Amino acid sequence: MPGRLLILLLSVLPKHALSRGAGWLATRPIPAPWRGRVHRSYSRVFGAQPDEAALPLEQYPTLNAFFTRTLRPGLRPVAAGAIVSPVDATVGAYGSVEADTLVQAKGRNYSLAALLGSRELADHFEGGTYTTLYLSPKDYHRIHAPVSGDVTAATYIPGELWPVNVAAVANVADLFAANERIVVELDATNGGRLAIVAVGATMVGMTRLAFDDLHTNARRREVQRHHYDGAVRLEAGAALGHFEFGSTVILVCSPEAGTIEGLAIGATVRMGERIGSPAHPA
Repeated sequence: MPGRLLILLLSVLPKHALSRGAGWLATRPIPAPWRGRVHRSYSRVFGAQPDEAALPLEQYPTLNAFFTRTLRPGLRPVAAGAIVSPVDATVGAYGSVEADTLVQAKGRNYSLAALLGSRELADHFEGGTYTTLYLSPKDYHRIHAPVSGDVTAATYIPGELWPVNVAAVANVADLFAANERIVVELDATNGGRLAIVAVGATMVGMTRLAFDDLHTNARRREVQRHHYDGAVRLEAGAALGHFEFGSTVILVCSPEAGTIEGLAIGATVRMGERIGSPAHPA
């Protein structure tokens, strides 16, 4: 019941304006003497791990800078010869792509073509596997390449900004296909294709890419598709983008690219951890 009441309340609030406002506040400079105290307080409240940050807390001038922090080198080793988790997250769903259908939550399914914004693209993934990875405010917020390959396209799809927590996933129909998102298409070096879908959410200022200025919550509210003729080459574990606060990544793998292995709902995964096997290991 509380979850439904929250969704009802949010349905009448200006979610995009609220999210832009949150993004603006998160980029306000914090006086230098207060920075360590503010970031440690945030970490205590949400359970973040400030000791993993690449820099001393006092060197993050804003909350957004701390949200999007990089990590100390070596903390997230990338498994060799594997499909790896692109993020630190909690597993929200896992399964096979069957008849264009993914599972959002028990009793709630949605269309892969609607999520990707393309029936043609969705057809590449029929019979493949997918997982939904939820990033909470405590998590490391950067997104990385799950395999080595070439980014061939990225598409911004405007939409709603519902929360992506458990209550919203259970109560909002077609949530991930309704929310703002960026769809990144990656052709794996060893064959096959993967889609990395970065889904926006309420109070997420923006979702940004590392190799392009494409971002969510844009004022130009129309589909924007960028093709990379020269291709953007990424090694497994390379930077793909980041969330300016927590959200969700949906990773979809074509049969030709390999298989995302069985992941328990509610399990915690870390960036670089093995979550699947390529069809044609190097």
